[in-house]
Amino acid sequence: MAEQHREEPAAAARNPAPRIVVVGGGLAGCEAAWQAARRGVNVTLYDMKPVRLSPAHTSEDLAELVCSNSLRASGLTNAVGLLKEEMRAVGSLIIEAADATAVPAGRALAVDRVAFQEYVTRAITSEPRIELRRELVSEIPDDSIVVLATGPLTAPELARSLQRLLGEEYLYFYDAIAPTLYADSIDHSVVFRASRYDESGEGDYLNVALTRDEYEGFVEALLGADTVPLHKFEAALYFEGCLPIEEMARRGRDTLAFGPLKPVGLVDPRSGKRPHAVVQLRQEDKGGVLYNLVGCQTKLRVSEQQRIFRALPGLGKAIFARYGSVHRNTYVNAPRRLGPTLELRARPGLYLAGQIAGVEGYVESAALGFLAGMGAARAARGEEPVLPPRATAHGSLLAHLGDANPKHFQPMNVNYGLFPPLPPPEPVPGQRRTRKRSKREKNQALAHRALESLEPWRDAIAPTREAGR
Repeated sequence: MAEQHREEPAAAARNPAPRIVVVGGGLAGCEAAWQAARRGVNVTLYDMKPVRLSPAHTSEDLAELVCSNSLRASGLTNAVGLLKEEMRAVGSLIIEAADATAVPAGRALAVDRVAFQEYVTRAITSEPRIELRRELVSEIPDDSIVVLATGPLTAPELARSLQRLLGEEYLYFYDAIAPTLYADSIDHSVVFRASRYDESGEGDYLNVALTRDEYEGFVEALLGADTVPLHKFEAALYFEGCLPIEEMARRGRDTLAFGPLKPVGLVDPRSGKRPHAVVQLRQEDKGGVLYNLVGCQTKLRVSEQQRIFRALPGLGKAIFARYGSVHRNTYVNAPRRLGPTLELRARPGLYLAGQIAGVEGYVESAALGFLAGMGAARAARGEEPVLPPRATAHGSLLAHLGDANPKHFQPMNVNYGLFPPLPPPEPVPGQRRTRKRSKREKNQALAHRALESLEPWRDAIAPTREAGR
Protein backbone atom coordinates (compact mmCIF):
# COMPACT_ATOMS: atom_id res chain seq x y z
CA MET A 1 0.00 0.00 0.00
CA ALA A 2 1.19 3.52 -0.72
CA GLU A 3 3.19 5.29 1.95
CA GLN A 4 1.14 6.86 4.72
CA HIS A 5 1.98 10.31 6.05
CA ARG A 6 1.38 11.60 9.58
CA GLU A 7 2.03 15.14 10.78
CA GLU A 8 3.51 15.63 14.22
CA PRO A 9 1.02 17.33 16.59
CA ALA A 10 3.39 20.18 17.43
CA ALA A 11 4.00 20.97 13.76
CA ALA A 12 0.28 20.80 13.02
CA ALA A 13 -0.45 23.30 15.81
CA ARG A 14 2.15 25.74 14.50
CA ASN A 15 1.04 25.47 10.89
CA PRO A 16 -2.46 23.98 10.59
CA ALA A 17 -3.05 22.32 7.26
CA PRO A 18 -5.70 23.67 4.90
CA ARG A 19 -8.88 21.61 4.47
CA ILE A 20 -11.05 20.67 1.53
CA VAL A 21 -14.29 18.72 1.17
CA VAL A 22 -14.77 15.77 -1.20
CA VAL A 23 -18.27 14.46 -1.83
CA GLY A 24 -18.50 10.90 -3.15
CA GLY A 25 -16.67 7.72 -2.15
CA GLY A 26 -16.35 6.15 -5.58
CA LEU A 27 -13.15 5.81 -7.60
CA ALA A 28 -12.90 9.50 -8.43
CA GLY A 29 -13.71 10.71 -4.93
CA CYS A 30 -11.29 8.33 -3.23
CA GLU A 31 -8.54 9.27 -5.68
CA ALA A 32 -9.21 12.98 -5.13
CA ALA A 33 -9.17 12.65 -1.34
CA TRP A 34 -6.00 10.54 -1.41
CA GLN A 35 -4.09 12.96 -3.65
CA ALA A 36 -5.11 15.97 -1.56
CA ALA A 37 -4.03 14.22 1.65
CA ARG A 38 -0.66 13.28 0.14
CA ARG A 39 -0.12 16.97 -0.53
CA GLY A 40 -0.56 18.00 3.08
CA VAL A 41 -4.25 18.94 2.93
CA ASN A 42 -6.83 17.70 5.40
CA VAL A 43 -9.87 16.18 3.71
CA THR A 44 -13.44 15.60 4.80
CA LEU A 45 -14.73 12.82 2.55
CA TYR A 46 -18.50 12.25 2.45
CA ASP A 47 -20.05 9.00 1.23
CA MET A 48 -23.78 8.33 1.41
CA LYS A 49 -23.41 4.57 1.99
CA PRO A 50 -24.78 2.90 4.08
CA VAL A 51 -27.30 5.69 4.78
CA ARG A 52 -28.50 5.18 1.21
CA LEU A 53 -27.52 2.67 -1.47
CA SER A 54 -28.05 3.56 -5.12
CA PRO A 55 -29.91 1.08 -7.37
CA ALA A 56 -26.56 -0.26 -8.68
CA HIS A 57 -24.64 -0.56 -5.41
CA THR A 58 -24.71 -3.44 -2.93
CA SER A 59 -21.64 -2.92 -0.71
CA GLU A 60 -20.83 -0.42 2.02
CA ASP A 61 -17.19 -0.31 0.90
CA LEU A 62 -15.71 2.66 -0.92
CA ALA A 63 -14.76 2.48 -4.60
CA GLU A 64 -17.37 -0.17 -5.45
CA LEU A 65 -17.26 -1.39 -9.05
CA VAL A 66 -20.75 -1.83 -10.47
CA CYS A 67 -20.57 -2.18 -14.27
CA SER A 68 -17.62 -4.51 -14.76
CA ASN A 69 -14.53 -5.72 -12.95
CA SER A 70 -12.34 -4.76 -15.91
CA LEU A 71 -10.25 -1.61 -16.18
CA ARG A 72 -9.88 -2.48 -19.85
CA ALA A 73 -6.82 -2.95 -22.01
CA SER A 74 -3.23 -2.99 -20.85
CA GLY A 75 -0.31 -2.09 -23.07
CA LEU A 76 0.65 1.20 -24.68
CA THR A 77 -0.92 0.51 -28.07
CA ASN A 78 -4.27 1.26 -26.42
CA ALA A 79 -4.95 4.73 -25.01
CA VAL A 80 -6.48 3.45 -21.77
CA GLY A 81 -3.36 1.35 -21.24
CA LEU A 82 -1.30 4.52 -21.58
CA LEU A 83 -3.59 6.38 -19.17
CA LYS A 84 -3.09 3.65 -16.57
CA GLU A 85 0.69 3.83 -17.07
CA GLU A 86 0.60 7.60 -16.54
CA MET A 87 -1.47 7.09 -13.40
CA ARG A 88 1.07 4.60 -12.06
CA ALA A 89 3.83 7.13 -12.69
CA VAL A 90 2.08 9.89 -10.70
CA GLY A 91 1.04 7.69 -7.77
CA SER A 92 -2.62 6.83 -8.34
CA LEU A 93 -4.25 4.97 -5.45
CA ILE A 94 -6.84 3.38 -7.74
CA ILE A 95 -4.26 1.87 -10.10
CA GLU A 96 -2.14 0.74 -7.15
CA ALA A 97 -5.19 -1.07 -5.77
CA ALA A 98 -6.02 -2.55 -9.18
CA ASP A 99 -2.51 -3.90 -9.66
CA ALA A 100 -2.56 -5.42 -6.18
CA THR A 101 -5.90 -7.20 -6.73
CA ALA A 102 -5.64 -8.14 -10.42
CA VAL A 103 -7.12 -11.36 -11.80
CA PRO A 104 -6.27 -13.08 -15.12
CA ALA A 105 -7.87 -11.24 -18.05
CA GLY A 106 -5.63 -11.69 -21.08
CA ARG A 107 -4.50 -8.30 -22.35
CA ALA A 108 -6.75 -6.41 -19.95
CA LEU A 109 -6.47 -5.31 -16.32
CA ALA A 110 -9.33 -6.85 -14.34
CA VAL A 111 -9.65 -7.04 -10.59
CA ASP A 112 -11.24 -9.04 -7.83
CA ARG A 113 -14.09 -6.65 -7.04
CA VAL A 114 -14.25 -7.33 -3.30
CA ALA A 115 -10.49 -7.28 -2.76
CA PHE A 116 -10.20 -4.07 -4.79
CA GLN A 117 -12.79 -2.09 -2.87
CA GLU A 118 -11.47 -3.41 0.46
CA TYR A 119 -7.95 -2.27 -0.51
CA VAL A 120 -9.14 1.26 -1.30
CA THR A 121 -11.33 1.42 1.81
CA ARG A 122 -8.39 0.43 4.04
CA ALA A 123 -6.16 3.03 2.43
CA ILE A 124 -8.67 5.84 2.89
CA THR A 125 -9.68 4.97 6.46
CA SER A 126 -6.06 4.57 7.59
CA GLU A 127 -4.91 7.92 6.15
CA PRO A 128 -4.80 10.36 9.12
CA ARG A 129 -5.47 13.42 6.96
CA ILE A 130 -8.80 12.00 5.69
CA GLU A 131 -11.94 12.14 7.81
CA LEU A 132 -14.59 9.80 6.36
CA ARG A 133 -18.18 10.79 7.09
CA ARG A 134 -20.95 8.37 6.18
CA GLU A 135 -23.63 10.94 5.43
CA LEU A 136 -25.96 11.86 2.59
CA VAL A 137 -25.07 15.28 1.22
CA SER A 138 -28.21 16.90 -0.18
CA GLU A 139 -26.79 20.37 -0.94
CA ILE A 140 -23.47 21.43 -2.39
CA PRO A 141 -21.31 22.30 0.66
CA ASP A 142 -20.53 25.99 1.02
CA ASP A 143 -16.87 25.35 1.90
CA SER A 144 -14.41 27.37 -0.15
CA ILE A 145 -12.90 24.33 -1.91
CA VAL A 146 -15.09 21.33 -2.72
CA VAL A 147 -14.60 18.36 -5.04
CA LEU A 148 -17.90 16.91 -6.24
CA ALA A 149 -17.30 13.31 -7.31
CA THR A 150 -20.70 11.71 -6.83
CA GLY A 151 -20.57 9.76 -10.07
CA PRO A 152 -23.29 8.65 -12.45
CA LEU A 153 -25.74 7.91 -9.63
CA THR A 154 -25.70 11.27 -7.89
CA ALA A 155 -28.42 11.49 -5.22
CA PRO A 156 -31.46 13.34 -6.60
CA GLU A 157 -31.30 15.99 -3.86
CA LEU A 158 -27.68 16.84 -4.66
CA ALA A 159 -28.37 16.71 -8.40
CA ARG A 160 -31.11 19.30 -7.96
CA SER A 161 -28.71 21.49 -5.97
CA LEU A 162 -26.19 21.36 -8.80
CA GLN A 163 -28.92 21.94 -11.36
CA ARG A 164 -29.98 25.11 -9.54
CA LEU A 165 -26.39 26.31 -9.61
CA LEU A 166 -26.00 25.59 -13.32
CA GLY A 167 -29.39 26.94 -14.26
CA GLU A 168 -30.03 24.37 -16.97
CA GLU A 169 -31.21 20.80 -17.45
CA TYR A 170 -28.74 17.96 -17.10
CA LEU A 171 -27.73 15.77 -19.95
CA TYR A 172 -28.18 12.11 -19.17
CA PHE A 173 -27.97 8.59 -20.56
CA TYR A 174 -28.13 5.07 -19.20
CA ASP A 175 -25.34 2.66 -18.36
CA ALA A 176 -26.19 -1.04 -18.64
CA ILE A 177 -24.60 -3.78 -16.53
CA ALA A 178 -23.86 -7.31 -17.81
CA PRO A 179 -24.94 -10.42 -15.87
CA THR A 180 -22.47 -12.38 -13.75
CA LEU A 181 -22.62 -16.19 -13.49
CA TYR A 182 -21.20 -18.71 -11.02
CA ALA A 183 -18.39 -20.65 -12.69
CA ASP A 184 -19.47 -24.03 -11.33
CA SER A 185 -22.87 -23.65 -13.00
CA ILE A 186 -21.26 -23.44 -16.46
CA ASP A 187 -20.83 -26.60 -18.52
CA HIS A 188 -17.07 -26.63 -19.13
CA SER A 189 -17.36 -29.60 -21.49
CA VAL A 190 -19.15 -27.28 -23.92
CA VAL A 191 -17.63 -23.88 -23.12
CA PHE A 192 -13.94 -23.70 -24.01
CA ARG A 193 -11.14 -21.60 -22.53
CA ALA A 194 -9.11 -19.35 -24.84
CA SER A 195 -8.03 -15.79 -25.51
CA ARG A 196 -8.18 -14.24 -28.96
CA TYR A 197 -5.10 -15.10 -31.06
CA ASP A 198 -3.52 -16.80 -28.04
CA GLU A 199 -1.66 -19.85 -29.35
CA SER A 200 0.10 -20.64 -26.09
CA GLY A 201 -1.36 -21.35 -22.71
CA GLU A 202 -4.93 -21.98 -21.68
CA GLY A 203 -6.33 -18.51 -22.25
CA ASP A 204 -8.14 -16.24 -19.84
CA TYR A 205 -11.71 -16.27 -21.20
CA LEU A 206 -14.46 -18.87 -21.34
CA ASN A 207 -16.05 -18.99 -24.78
CA VAL A 208 -19.53 -20.01 -25.88
CA ALA A 209 -19.29 -20.92 -29.58
CA LEU A 210 -22.41 -20.28 -31.68
CA THR A 211 -23.32 -21.67 -35.09
CA ARG A 212 -25.16 -19.40 -37.50
CA ASP A 213 -28.51 -20.93 -36.48
CA GLU A 214 -27.72 -20.58 -32.77
CA TYR A 215 -26.62 -16.99 -33.26
CA GLU A 216 -29.74 -16.05 -35.21
CA GLY A 217 -31.89 -17.71 -32.56
CA PHE A 218 -30.12 -15.67 -29.88
CA VAL A 219 -30.68 -12.42 -31.80
CA GLU A 220 -34.34 -13.31 -32.39
CA ALA A 221 -34.81 -13.94 -28.68
CA LEU A 222 -33.26 -10.56 -27.83
CA LEU A 223 -35.47 -8.74 -30.32
CA GLY A 224 -38.61 -10.28 -28.88
CA ALA A 225 -37.72 -10.01 -25.20
CA ASP A 226 -39.45 -7.88 -22.60
CA THR A 227 -37.31 -5.08 -21.15
CA VAL A 228 -37.56 -2.89 -18.07
CA PRO A 229 -39.35 0.30 -19.21
CA LEU A 230 -37.94 3.75 -18.74
CA HIS A 231 -39.90 6.52 -17.09
CA LYS A 232 -42.16 8.35 -19.53
CA PHE A 233 -40.40 11.66 -18.91
CA GLU A 234 -36.93 10.26 -19.66
CA ALA A 235 -35.35 9.74 -23.08
CA ALA A 236 -33.49 6.54 -23.90
CA LEU A 237 -30.08 8.08 -24.54
CA TYR A 238 -27.40 5.41 -24.24
CA PHE A 239 -23.62 5.81 -24.23
CA GLU A 240 -22.36 4.25 -27.46
CA GLY A 241 -19.62 2.32 -25.67
CA CYS A 242 -22.06 0.60 -23.29
CA LEU A 243 -25.19 -0.11 -25.33
CA PRO A 244 -27.53 -2.79 -23.99
CA ILE A 245 -27.15 -5.94 -26.06
CA GLU A 246 -30.79 -5.84 -27.14
CA GLU A 247 -30.29 -2.27 -28.42
CA MET A 248 -27.29 -3.43 -30.48
CA ALA A 249 -29.37 -6.30 -31.89
CA ARG A 250 -31.99 -3.82 -33.11
CA ARG A 251 -29.36 -2.07 -35.22
CA GLY A 252 -29.06 -5.10 -37.48
CA ARG A 253 -28.99 -8.86 -37.18
CA ASP A 254 -25.23 -9.02 -37.80
CA THR A 255 -24.32 -6.16 -35.44
CA LEU A 256 -23.45 -8.46 -32.54
CA ALA A 257 -21.42 -10.86 -34.72
CA PHE A 258 -19.24 -7.92 -35.76
CA GLY A 259 -19.24 -6.40 -32.27
CA PRO A 260 -19.00 -8.00 -28.81
CA LEU A 261 -19.73 -11.50 -30.19
CA LYS A 262 -17.14 -11.38 -32.98
CA PRO A 263 -15.37 -14.76 -33.34
CA VAL A 264 -12.04 -13.50 -34.73
CA GLY A 265 -8.95 -15.10 -33.25
CA LEU A 266 -10.87 -18.04 -31.76
CA VAL A 267 -11.22 -21.68 -32.82
CA ASP A 268 -13.81 -24.04 -31.36
CA PRO A 269 -11.85 -27.15 -30.29
CA ARG A 270 -14.93 -29.31 -30.88
CA SER A 271 -15.10 -28.43 -34.59
CA GLY A 272 -11.60 -27.17 -35.26
CA LYS A 273 -13.14 -24.15 -36.99
CA ARG A 274 -13.90 -20.56 -36.20
CA PRO A 275 -17.49 -20.23 -34.89
CA HIS A 276 -20.02 -17.90 -36.46
CA ALA A 277 -20.14 -15.93 -33.20
CA VAL A 278 -18.78 -16.25 -29.65
CA VAL A 279 -20.10 -15.11 -26.30
CA GLN A 280 -17.12 -14.60 -23.98
CA LEU A 281 -17.09 -14.81 -20.18
CA ARG A 282 -14.41 -12.98 -18.18
CA GLN A 283 -13.25 -13.96 -14.70
CA GLU A 284 -14.57 -11.58 -12.02
CA ASP A 285 -12.65 -12.63 -8.91
CA LYS A 286 -9.27 -14.06 -7.94
CA GLY A 287 -10.76 -17.41 -7.01
CA GLY A 288 -12.44 -17.84 -10.39
CA VAL A 289 -15.88 -18.23 -8.79
CA LEU A 290 -17.64 -15.57 -10.87
CA TYR A 291 -17.69 -14.90 -14.62
CA ASN A 292 -19.11 -11.87 -16.39
CA LEU A 293 -20.86 -12.13 -19.78
CA VAL A 294 -18.68 -9.76 -21.79
CA GLY A 295 -20.62 -7.24 -23.89
CA CYS A 296 -23.99 -8.55 -22.66
CA GLN A 297 -25.00 -5.51 -20.65
CA THR A 298 -28.79 -5.41 -20.68
CA LYS A 299 -32.05 -3.95 -19.44
CA LEU A 300 -33.95 -7.20 -20.00
CA ARG A 301 -36.26 -8.31 -17.23
CA VAL A 302 -34.79 -10.94 -14.89
CA SER A 303 -37.01 -13.70 -16.24
CA GLU A 304 -35.94 -12.86 -19.79
CA GLN A 305 -32.27 -12.92 -18.84
CA GLN A 306 -32.73 -16.38 -17.38
CA ARG A 307 -34.55 -17.62 -20.47
CA ILE A 308 -32.28 -16.14 -23.13
CA PHE A 309 -28.82 -16.64 -21.61
CA ARG A 310 -29.59 -20.16 -20.40
CA ALA A 311 -30.51 -21.05 -23.98
CA LEU A 312 -26.85 -20.54 -24.98
CA PRO A 313 -24.70 -23.69 -25.34
CA GLY A 314 -23.11 -24.64 -22.02
CA LEU A 315 -25.22 -22.20 -19.99
CA GLY A 316 -28.38 -24.28 -19.63
CA LYS A 317 -27.93 -24.59 -15.86
CA ALA A 318 -26.29 -21.20 -15.30
CA ILE A 319 -26.84 -19.65 -11.89
CA PHE A 320 -26.81 -15.86 -11.85
CA ALA A 321 -24.76 -14.16 -9.14
CA ARG A 322 -25.86 -10.81 -10.49
CA TYR A 323 -28.41 -9.91 -13.14
CA GLY A 324 -27.88 -7.25 -15.74
CA SER A 325 -29.52 -3.91 -15.06
CA VAL A 326 -29.68 -0.34 -16.29
CA HIS A 327 -29.11 2.88 -14.42
CA ARG A 328 -29.11 6.59 -15.07
CA ASN A 329 -25.80 8.37 -15.57
CA THR A 330 -25.82 12.11 -15.02
CA TYR A 331 -23.15 14.51 -16.27
CA VAL A 332 -22.66 18.19 -17.01
CA ASN A 333 -21.99 19.86 -20.32
CA ALA A 334 -18.25 20.10 -19.68
CA PRO A 335 -17.16 22.41 -22.55
CA ARG A 336 -19.82 24.88 -21.51
CA ARG A 337 -19.54 24.60 -17.75
CA LEU A 338 -16.03 23.54 -16.71
CA GLY A 339 -12.75 25.43 -16.76
CA PRO A 340 -9.38 23.80 -17.58
CA THR A 341 -8.80 22.77 -13.94
CA LEU A 342 -12.25 21.09 -13.70
CA GLU A 343 -13.63 24.01 -11.71
CA LEU A 344 -17.18 25.09 -12.41
CA ARG A 345 -17.18 28.49 -14.09
CA ALA A 346 -20.33 29.33 -12.14
CA ARG A 347 -18.54 28.75 -8.83
CA PRO A 348 -14.74 28.89 -8.59
CA GLY A 349 -13.45 26.48 -5.97
CA LEU A 350 -16.04 23.82 -6.83
CA TYR A 351 -14.34 21.03 -8.79
CA LEU A 352 -16.09 18.19 -10.61
CA ALA A 353 -14.41 14.80 -10.89
CA GLY A 354 -15.27 11.47 -12.46
CA GLN A 355 -18.15 10.66 -14.74
CA ILE A 356 -20.23 13.64 -13.66
CA ALA A 357 -17.54 15.81 -15.30
CA GLY A 358 -18.13 14.18 -18.69
CA VAL A 359 -15.88 11.15 -19.08
CA GLU A 360 -16.82 7.49 -19.32
CA GLY A 361 -15.07 4.56 -17.69
CA TYR A 362 -13.51 3.63 -14.37
CA VAL A 363 -9.98 4.59 -15.37
CA GLU A 364 -10.96 7.93 -16.86
CA SER A 365 -13.06 8.75 -13.78
CA ALA A 366 -10.18 7.98 -11.44
CA ALA A 367 -7.84 10.07 -13.60
CA LEU A 368 -10.14 13.08 -13.25
CA GLY A 369 -10.28 12.37 -9.52
CA PHE A 370 -6.51 12.62 -9.47
CA LEU A 371 -6.54 15.93 -11.37
CA ALA A 372 -9.31 17.44 -9.26
CA GLY A 373 -7.80 16.33 -5.96
CA MET A 374 -4.34 17.51 -6.90
CA GLY A 375 -5.70 20.82 -8.24
CA ALA A 376 -7.89 21.41 -5.19
CA ALA A 377 -4.94 20.72 -2.89
CA ARG A 378 -2.75 23.20 -4.74
CA ALA A 379 -5.50 25.82 -4.53
CA ALA A 380 -5.93 25.18 -0.81
CA ARG A 381 -2.18 25.65 -0.32
CA GLY A 382 -2.17 28.88 -2.32
CA GLU A 383 -0.22 27.33 -5.23
CA GLU A 384 -0.78 27.93 -8.92
CA PRO A 385 -2.45 25.19 -11.00
CA VAL A 386 -0.19 22.97 -13.09
CA LEU A 387 -2.02 21.37 -16.01
CA PRO A 388 -0.86 18.10 -17.61
CA PRO A 389 0.87 18.42 -20.98
CA ARG A 390 -1.49 18.28 -23.94
CA ALA A 391 0.34 15.27 -25.39
CA THR A 392 -0.43 13.07 -22.38
CA ALA A 393 -3.55 10.98 -21.91
CA HIS A 394 -4.50 13.18 -18.94
CA GLY A 395 -4.04 16.31 -21.03
CA SER A 396 -5.98 14.89 -23.94
CA LEU A 397 -8.94 14.03 -21.72
CA LEU A 398 -8.99 17.58 -20.35
CA ALA A 399 -8.72 18.96 -23.88
CA HIS A 400 -11.75 16.95 -24.94
CA LEU A 401 -13.77 18.30 -22.03
CA GLY A 402 -12.81 21.84 -22.95
CA ASP A 403 -12.86 21.69 -26.74
CA ALA A 404 -15.79 19.41 -27.59
CA ASN A 405 -18.84 20.84 -29.33
CA PRO A 406 -21.20 21.77 -26.47
CA LYS A 407 -24.25 21.24 -28.69
CA HIS A 408 -23.46 17.55 -29.10
CA PHE A 409 -21.37 16.79 -26.03
CA GLN A 410 -21.32 13.20 -24.77
CA PRO A 411 -19.03 11.46 -22.28
CA MET A 412 -15.96 9.94 -23.88
CA ASN A 413 -13.53 7.15 -23.12
CA VAL A 414 -9.88 8.03 -23.63
CA ASN A 415 -8.69 7.15 -27.13
CA TYR A 416 -5.81 8.12 -29.36
CA GLY A 417 -8.13 10.18 -31.53
CA LEU A 418 -8.14 12.79 -28.74
CA PHE A 419 -4.34 13.23 -28.86
CA PRO A 420 -2.58 15.95 -30.86
CA PRO A 421 -1.33 14.54 -34.18
CA LEU A 422 2.22 13.37 -34.65
CA PRO A 423 4.59 15.08 -37.06
CA PRO A 424 5.01 13.13 -40.31
CA PRO A 425 7.64 10.38 -40.16
CA GLU A 426 11.10 11.06 -41.46
CA PRO A 427 11.45 10.23 -45.19
CA VAL A 428 13.36 7.10 -46.08
CA PRO A 429 16.57 7.97 -47.99
CA GLY A 430 16.23 7.20 -51.69
CA GLN A 431 12.42 7.06 -51.62
CA ARG A 432 10.11 9.77 -52.90
CA ARG A 433 7.20 8.98 -50.63
CA THR A 434 7.20 8.91 -46.86
CA ARG A 435 6.20 5.55 -45.48
CA LYS A 436 2.89 5.70 -43.67
CA ARG A 437 2.87 4.51 -40.06
CA SER A 438 0.76 1.52 -39.18
CA LYS A 439 -1.90 2.01 -36.52
CA ARG A 440 0.25 0.13 -34.03
CA GLU A 441 3.33 2.22 -34.84
CA LYS A 442 1.31 5.42 -34.57
CA ASN A 443 -0.11 4.48 -31.19
CA GLN A 444 3.30 3.46 -29.88
CA ALA A 445 4.73 6.79 -31.02
CA LEU A 446 1.90 8.69 -29.32
CA ALA A 447 2.49 6.73 -26.12
CA HIS A 448 6.25 7.32 -26.21
CA ARG A 449 5.72 11.06 -26.70
CA ALA A 450 3.16 11.15 -23.88
CA LEU A 451 5.41 9.43 -21.36
CA GLU A 452 8.33 11.68 -22.24
CA SER A 453 6.22 14.82 -21.78
CA LEU A 454 4.74 13.42 -18.55
CA GLU A 455 8.03 13.43 -16.65
CA PRO A 456 8.41 17.18 -15.97
CA TRP A 457 4.73 17.46 -15.03
CA ARG A 458 5.03 14.49 -12.69
CA ASP A 459 7.99 16.14 -10.98
CA ALA A 460 6.20 19.49 -10.75
CA ILE A 461 3.11 18.07 -9.03
CA ALA A 462 4.84 15.52 -6.79
CA PRO A 463 4.06 15.92 -3.08
CA THR A 464 6.85 17.75 -1.28
CA ARG A 465 8.42 16.30 1.83
CA GLU A 466 6.95 19.17 3.82
CA ALA A 467 3.44 18.57 2.45
CA GLY A 468 3.59 14.84 3.01
CA ARG A 469 5.03 15.04 6.51
